[in-house]
Amino acid sequence: MYEITPNLDPTAKTPLYVQLSDYLKQEIITGKIASTEKLPSKRKLAQHLGISLNTIQAAYDQLVAEGYIESMPRKGLFVTEMEQNTFFKPRTLLIDEKKQEGPADKLKINFNSGHVDLEAFPHTIWRKLSVQSLVQDQNTLYYNHHPQGEPELREAIAQSLYESRGVACTAEQIIIGAGTQSLISLLYLMIGNESPYALEDPGYHRVRKVLYHHGATLVPIPLDEEGIDIEKLAQSKAKTVYVTPSHQFPYGMIMPIKRRTALLKWAEMTEGYIIEDDYDGEYRYKGKPIPSLQGLDRNERVIYLGTFSKALIPSIRISYMVLPPTLLSTYHQHFTLFKQTTSRLHQETLLHFIQEGHWERHLNKMRTLYRKKHDVLLSTIKQWMGERVRVIGDQSGLHIVLEVKNGMKEEELIASARQKGVKIYPLSIYFNNPKATRCSKVLLGFGGLSEKQIKEGIVLLSKAWKL
Repeated sequence: MYEITPNLDPTAKTPLYVQLSDYLKQEIITGKIASTEKLPSKRKLAQHLGISLNTIQAAYDQLVAEGYIESMPRKGLFVTEMEQNTFFKPRTLLIDEKKQEGPADKLKINFNSGHVDLEAFPHTIWRKLSVQSLVQDQNTLYYNHHPQGEPELREAIAQSLYESRGVACTAEQIIIGAGTQSLISLLYLMIGNESPYALEDPGYHRVRKVLYHHGATLVPIPLDEEGIDIEKLAQSKAKTVYVTPSHQFPYGMIMPIKRRTALLKWAEMTEGYIIEDDYDGEYRYKGKPIPSLQGLDRNERVIYLGTFSKALIPSIRISYMVLPPTLLSTYHQHFTLFKQTTSRLHQETLLHFIQEGHWERHLNKMRTLYRKKHDVLLSTIKQWMGERVRVIGDQSGLHIVLEVKNGMKEEELIASARQKGVKIYPLSIYFNNPKATRCSKVLLGFGGLSEKQIKEGIVLLSKAWKL
């Protein structure tokens, strides 16, 4: 049997299972692993490489899906039989050589706020439930269904939201979509552009870009230590405001109940709408979660947005919004012609995942995992950087903002970090006018890093910044 000896890099941006599947693919293409040759069992290969069974399983699944290998019941996995000249000379080798010449190859640690822990994803359970969904619903699964999303899944989401976030709604009020941006686009079509849209400044830049490209008039509203400035909001003449009250993006502050009440009062007085994006409300490390704005609303002025991407994996594009009755009526009158944008297979798989109790167990597991990473990040920063930095927004979520007090500006901090092989992210891009924003603050995400990588990254940053 051919010996499998890939050069896997756990610190790379590319997940381990992708590195392994790409390696095996190249070995098959170049003929180093012969046609019809049997591959090692998952357990044997996991022991040989010193990585998890889930990683091996995901890599093998990818190769099966692409047709490079096939499974034979009770025999194992074999390389698919192919003609000798099936493949052209692979261009990826040349591309890889070019990549090695650039600075990206030196990257050791990536503090990307959008990354999650892929190793913790329950691949085996999800795959089993996907197959189960295909078998049970094979006669209907391939047709378009309800434009709002699968009714049973919406029922399950409604119940989960009430229990975990205090959101009071029915399944009928929920619309499922493939990501926050697509739902924001639909909301814009429902609300219209007669009045300006107010946005937190700084705030989530992708929502700002979506509304901008739709032609909306945008009004940036500054923040204070409690969140969006209500007085400035009232002066803006806006009738719709987008906020992230449970974990403000990017600063991380949690809007206290007094400010939430004032915001709801603004919506009542102006007959406006509040778009509440609860993008990672599952993860709170200090105190108990504060109820959602939607759960406090008595005048039907809050539109609640949520997603499963932060708790599962980003490629499973299942987000949702809860519409107040007034907007739901508008949706039914004019917008049911829009087809559902999220895969029915993913929806059915998620439904089974929730119904069988896997969702709650997985969420509890991820809370524990991310809390440990969060604590390691803060303790390592304290140990290596001390009073020479200030941590902002450390109560919840999968990122922090770090203010560095060494006289370097944002671009200098990022460039010097890159020289040490560490990628960090600018805070300025989240402001309405990034070029006018000169600060010494950067964004550090920790969800996709191991505790070891977090420690190594902070040590490298302390050296890069001479702290």
